[in-house]
This record gives sequence, structure tokens and C-alpha cells, in this order.
Amino acid sequence: MAKRRQVPGRSTIDKDLGKFTYLEEAGQFVARGLVRPAAGLILLVLAGLLATLYAGNSPGSIGIIAGATLGAYMALNIGANDVTNNVGAAVGAKAMTMVQALVIAAVFDAAGALLAGGEVVKTISSGIVQSSAMPSGPAFIWVMLSALLAAALSVNLATWFNAPVSTTHAIVGGVLGAGVAAAGPSAISWSSMREITLSWVLSPLISAVIAAGFLAFIYEFIAYRQDKITAAIKWLPMLLGVMAGAFGAYLVFQALENVIDVSLKSAAGAGLAIGIATWAATVPIIRKRASGLENRNQSLRKLFRLPLVFSAALLSFAHGANDVSNAVGPLSAIVHAQSSTDLSETVHVPIWVMTIGAFGISAGILLFGPRLILIVGKQITRLNPIRAFCIALSASVTVLVASALGMPVSSTHVAIGSVFGVGFFREWYMQNSKRRAAYIAMKADENDIAVKPKLQATPEEARRRLLVRRSHFLTIIAAWVITVPVAAVLAAAIYKILALLSL
Repeated sequence: MAKRRQVPGRSTIDKDLGKFTYLEEAGQFVARGLVRPAAGLILLVLAGLLATLYAGNSPGSIGIIAGATLGAYMALNIGANDVTNNVGAAVGAKAMTMVQALVIAAVFDAAGALLAGGEVVKTISSGIVQSSAMPSGPAFIWVMLSALLAAALSVNLATWFNAPVSTTHAIVGGVLGAGVAAAGPSAISWSSMREITLSWVLSPLISAVIAAGFLAFIYEFIAYRQDKITAAIKWLPMLLGVMAGAFGAYLVFQALENVIDVSLKSAAGAGLAIGIATWAATVPIIRKRASGLENRNQSLRKLFRLPLVFSAALLSFAHGANDVSNAVGPLSAIVHAQSSTDLSETVHVPIWVMTIGAFGISAGILLFGPRLILIVGKQITRLNPIRAFCIALSASVTVLVASALGMPVSSTHVAIGSVFGVGFFREWYMQNSKRRAAYIAMKADENDIAVKPKLQATPEEARRRLLVRRSHFLTIIAAWVITVPVAAVLAAAIYKILALLSL
């Protein structure tokens, strides 16, 4: 009988080294998962240190430091959840990569918050709770701290469940709930709440109409013309001029108000000049990019990619200007309450407070943004660069106008309203446009293809042909509806706990 061959085994030291290797790999895997939370924690610590430098050992410094830390926490959650509104359409249309989208959103969000965010901050910090109705003592500080913590926790939970919600709803609900818990319904400025609620209802409708209008213009004058490229060379620079002009007028009127006195008429004139300059500058650029392109829709999409990047940057700027209030509005009220006995005075927004909000939002975008960035871009309706350009342009204009008026509209409402506007308009246009039908018939004649007569679709077939997913509509509406009461109840509970601990 042949002797069995012995297979050399691994030595004991090799086995022990292998265990250390597995342990090292496991440690690296766990460490990678902790990098982003650790970075976020460092930001909270830095915000607290910055507040310590400002407050020092003055009375009420604990409230300011706590407010700064919670404000930074809220800003992180805003960046993580709301980044989908800024660049989701561009990423969904494959006009930019994820890294490009995150960098653009982070830079322009911070710029918008620092340059043009003060007006809406005043609305959040002093326009909801009537300070004159608040009880004496630290009650007002507890209200703002409770609102911040409740809003941040609710948005954090929504982000964990991949649900894009309104951070504006969350902070307004938090201030509302904590205010009622502190002084009853009489502490709330219900006239301001009516205006805010009206803006929530109207803003998605307005943005939907604007987005549909831009898409209708592009379909009518570019996409369904016989010579698409020539039409794009003519009209695309004008669209860019309109966008740059609106942005320039807002920037001059809003961002420079603390430097020089600029009237609305002067700002409109500056916007007109910027728009004309942009149109003149982009004509040769678009003509050069269009050189050699084939006369088809795929070529149009290439021409719209660069403008889409610009519009995404504009929307990020608008988001920073409008939504920074959700993070630092209550903090501004806390700082004001510690430095003035008259809480009814106009709240001044310190630059260090705006800095916490701006960099907190940018950090949230970079650290946690990819988790939700494709929700708006792919899960409601199919997008290409042309449709995404209309969505971003419409949302930008709507949010910028609202921010200039001091209305804390929801950028989530505006962005998703634009997406639905584009999707529903496409459904209507494909069924009812005579120009599209004539264009298809012309192309069929050129290619000697018979156009098939329309057949009556069954209800099931008609449902499958819809371009907008109806299931998402009800889900989004439900999320919008429950955000305010959830944040309000949570803020009221937190306020009661803080009040008991302070006894």
C-alpha cells in the first residue's frame, strides 16, 4: 500500500500573522465607516469653540455655545438632505460626475449663505415666535435650542431612511412646537405662519409652471425645428443671458445691501447689463461647441451640459442664501437675546454665525451628500440635460426671488415642483402637440417610413406610458405633511425637559 503523501501545512506563526492581517483589514473597514461621522463631530467641536471665543465668560455663554453646536449639527443635516435639490437633476442627466456635483454644491452653497443669507435668517429668528408673549427668564433661549435640536434630529432620521424632506418645514415646526410649549398658542405670530404656509403651497406650483414654460420654449423653438443646431446657436445664449441677468440682479440687490444703497430699479438695470453681456459672450462659445455636431437631439444634449452645470451652481447659491436660515436663525435669536433686553428689535446676524451655517452646510454636502443625491435625479421622471436645465433654472429663479422677499420657502418643494412640472408637461406635449406630430411626420417622410395610426390604449397601457411616477407624488406629499407636526411635537417635548432640568 502506497504511503499517503503529507501536504505541508501552515506554520503556527503564519496562522497567527494571518489573524493579525484579518484584524487589520477589519479595523480599516470599520475606520472608513467612522471617518465621516468623526469629521462631522470635529465640525461641531469647532463651532462650539468659535462660540466660546465670542461669548467668553459672559452671562448666558452656555446657551450661545449650545446654540452654535446645534446650529452646526442642523447645517450638516441640511447639506446631507437638501443637496439633492441642487445638483440631483444634473447628476441624473449625466451632465456632471458625483464628485463635480458635490464640489460645486459645497462652494456655491457657502457663497450664497455668506453673501445673501441674512434676510431669511431674520424671518426664522424673529418672525415666528412673538418675543413679547414669551415668559421672562431663559424660556426664549430654551425655545430656540429645542427647535434646533428637534429639527436636526427629524432631518437626520429622514436622511437615514433616504427620504428627501423639507428642512424649512422641520425648523419652522420646531420653533412652532417649542413656542407653544413655552407660552401657549398666543406666542406664535399666526400671520407670519399663514404667509410661510402660503409660500410652501405656491412655490412648487410656481416653479412647476416656470419649468414647464422653459421646456415648452425649448421644444417649440429648438428641439422640434428642422435645423436644431442653428436654432440652438440662436436661442441658447439668450436663455443663458436670462439666467445670468436674473442672478446678477438678485446678487446686486441682495448681497450688496449692507455695503451700498441699491434700489430695485438700479439692480434691474445691472441685471439687464449682465444678461446682455452673458448673451454676447456665449454666442461664440455655443457656436464653437456646435461646430461639427449632427442635427439630432443627442447633439442638443451635449450643448446643454455646460449651461446645466452653470444653472446647478446658481441653484446651489440660491439654496445657501435661503436655507442657511434653517440652521442659524435660532442661533441668531439666542445671540441677540443675550445682548439685548428688547427681543422685539430687528435681529442682527453676526458674521461668525453665518460662517457656522455656511461651512456646516458645505461639510454636510461633502460628507453625507451622495446618500440622497440621485433621488430627485432619477426616481421621479427620466431626465436629460435639456430637461434638467429647465428644472435647475426654474428652481433657481423661484428660490432667489423668494429669498429676496424674505420668504423661507422650501428648496425641496421648489426643486421637486420643477421636476413634476417638466414631467407632466412632457406627458401633455407628447399627446397634444401639433408641432411634434408634424415633426415626426416630416422625419417619417424623409426616411420613407409609414406613420402608424394611433390605437386606443387600454387603461393599463396608458398608465405604463405615463412619464411621471405617480407613486412618488403621494409619498413626497405625505413626507411634506408630517414633517411639521413631527418636528413640533419633538421640540415641545425637548422644551419641557429643558425647562424641568433648569428648575
